Amino acid sequence: MTYEFTIPKLTRRSFVGAAGAAVALFATPPVFAESETVWKKLPTVPFRGKQDDISFVDALHGWYGNGEGKLYRTTDGGDSWEKMWDQPGTFIRALGFVDQQVGYLGNVGINYYPGVTDTHPLYRTADSGRSWQAVSAEEIDKVVGICAIDILPVKRIFQGELRASHIVTAAGRVGGPAMMLRSEEDGASWKVIDLSEHAGMILDVKFHDPKTGFVCASGVSATGEGDAVMLMTRDGGKSWKPVWRSKRKLENVWKMSWPSRRVGYATVQSYDEAAGNRRVVIKTVDGGKSWKEILLVDEAGIREFGVGFVDTMRGWVGTSKGGFETRDGGKSWQRIEFGRAVNKIRVVPGASGGKRLFAIGVDVHRFDLP
Repeated sequence: MTYEFTIPKLTRRSFVGAAGAAVALFATPPVFAESETVWKKLPTVPFRGKQDDISFVDALHGWYGNGEGKLYRTTDGGDSWEKMWDQPGTFIRALGFVDQQVGYLGNVGINYYPGVTDTHPLYRTADSGRSWQAVSAEEIDKVVGICAIDILPVKRIFQGELRASHIVTAAGRVGGPAMMLRSEEDGASWKVIDLSEHAGMILDVKFHDPKTGFVCASGVSATGEGDAVMLMTRDGGKSWKPVWRSKRKLENVWKMSWPSRRVGYATVQSYDEAAGNRRVVIKTVDGGKSWKEILLVDEAGIREFGVGFVDTMRGWVGTSKGGFETRDGGKSWQRIEFGRAVNKIRVVPGASGGKRLFAIGVDVHRFDLP
């Protein structure tokens, strides 16, 4: 079996000094004891490479998709799966479900992966994934593909009643361009937000409230050697500013996890072997205003993917060589087994209390935390 990992189209070159400046921040990594965390591998359909996203609305009901345009649903927490949709030529890159019926599906788009022919970036379902309708918006042709979907529950006053609604934000894509689709009306209407002035590509998106949001990105570069950058908005996406930027080239900020409003983590992918083997995660403790680098591992061949935290101290990172867990807010990490290339980690309330986690990469794994 071969593994296909997402590698942004960056031009390789060497550089001097950046790595040396970075390593001064790090201490020698500690030696860890055996992890007690046991992730259960779920009986999913084999796939030739990395699968990118999984979405659960509770401990039992969830969906995952793959690069062949196949979407699967479970109603028993992943113990069994039913194929709901099959559209060859679509690369299911991102998923986000509002409830057991309504959800959104992001397609990575053409001219990046072989075999992808679907040019439409975003779809919506109202029947649990059995059928999908293309989302429409003025200038949607500028949005080549989607890599991440964020769904923010909000309360709105409508005709004298307080009603639940959702702000849906879809952003992408790997390889560029940096574009965003946003609906503030539960998917009823959409607008396109162009971030190409600030970033070359967008890999993840998260909004804390209607105004405050973040995107994981790679900076703008005519040669494709962009630096990793975290962007923040305080006005619902009208304007953006960098709140962290790598001093190294050939990097991007890949995925993020926010266990609280103030504490967040994000993975940093590096593609310049000349920079050394140290791989870092960035962390904020002030709501994203500032970020610092923390060491994940110093090892050749490691490439970071997804990240997920259940609280401010305990979390996991997926890499090309397997998983890592921390229980002290990233001060130390130990290896755990939940498959290769985990790209997304979802946390939902457990059926009988506690929390239930799902991790998707080459395979799908589940972990129940009391």
